Amino acid sequence: MGGDVSSSAALNGKRLVLAVTGSIAAYKAVGVLRALQTQGATVSVIMTRGATKFMTPLTFEVLSGRRVVTDLFEAHEAMPHLTMAEDADAVLVAPATANVLAKAALGLADDVLTTMLLNVRCPVIVAPAMDGEMWTHPTVVQHVDVLRARGVIVLDPEVGPLASGRVAQGRLPAEEKVLEAVHAVVCPQTDWRGQRVLVSAGPTQEPLDPVRFLSNRSSGKMGYAIAEAVRARGGDVVLVTGPSALRPPSGVTAVHVNTASEMADALSQHFASCSVLIMAAAVADFRPRVTASGKLKKQGKSEMELVLEATPDILTMLSARRTSQVVVGFAAETEQVLSHAIDKLRGKGLDLIVANDVSHVGGGFGSDDNAAVILSATGEQRVFGLMPKRQLADEILNAVRDLCFMAPRGASLVE
Repeated sequence: MGGDVSSSAALNGKRLVLAVTGSIAAYKAVGVLRALQTQGATVSVIMTRGATKFMTPLTFEVLSGRRVVTDLFEAHEAMPHLTMAEDADAVLVAPATANVLAKAALGLADDVLTTMLLNVRCPVIVAPAMDGEMWTHPTVVQHVDVLRARGVIVLDPEVGPLASGRVAQGRLPAEEKVLEAVHAVVCPQTDWRGQRVLVSAGPTQEPLDPVRFLSNRSSGKMGYAIAEAVRARGGDVVLVTGPSALRPPSGVTAVHVNTASEMADALSQHFASCSVLIMAAAVADFRPRVTASGKLKKQGKSEMELVLEATPDILTMLSARRTSQVVVGFAAETEQVLSHAIDKLRGKGLDLIVANDVSHVGGGFGSDDNAAVILSATGEQRVFGLMPKRQLADEILNAVRDLCFMAPRGASLVE
């Protein structure tokens, strides 16, 4: 993976600042603090005034063994907004409210946390938590985009039950995801440095008329996770993405497309300059032969014939053009997964293929998790049970690194 988050000494010698803001999820920051300490980190804590309404500073003082800063003008420490983060390897804001995101994006500095954020030179990781539909409000979306453009690592909150009783995207990211982000920042892997990786993600939409289209259930989560993993491990990434509700990861060049033809054109444009292509997109196999110029009407008809034609076979086309590129495909299947994946591996001349059963309970399209088998052209197999897609993304990168970059290539199944 992009960092061993299970190691008890993974953060030895690292100095972190944990900033806790006024969210009902403030109690979860205790678990984050303990997990960081368990892995060897020295953690100093800042609490906003709102945070102290949910948790007492004494709790964090006892657990961290260090005085908690809550006031910009505290007499016991001169200019804490300057001194706390001077030697820090990273600042982690968890949980972060919509209010703090706004102030950070606008450069406001009316308390110890926001003043410190204008002075830090170390990486900043933000783990938001908020209720209702706040995360998708246009203002919050804009503030998050501004922060990410500045290099702040803003994690996406999770979907689930909120304090109000609603089910929406607003829960503090799971502790393991927060720790993974910390590891990626303070203990980064650089094994993909120097690689330029072209990743495709999401579905395509093939229009029937101006308001209807043929598509599939792909959310783009697997491709986005791969792009994020490559970036975290030092690689440069171009992400060609079909329609998706996801925000592209920070530091990734995103190219947005809709149809299979548009995706083929965008990938062709960037293919020559990449060292690896990872084709995680669920490209439509067929499209309407004719797209109506106006909305199709029922007009008393009980049925309609729809004539389809094949879309461009992007993988086959690019594989045939390659010079030294490694080409990785995906096989999303519902039956005979391995045999269909091997046929695709051979038929398209791929180096690796990631095969997964999209009918698997808990995995597949739209899920945060996935299970897969990675097959290589030289016959190796790596089997992975159900795991978060971000974790699987690292395993895919490991397989590409080990089987295509580091190991000598043997007799290929596709020759």
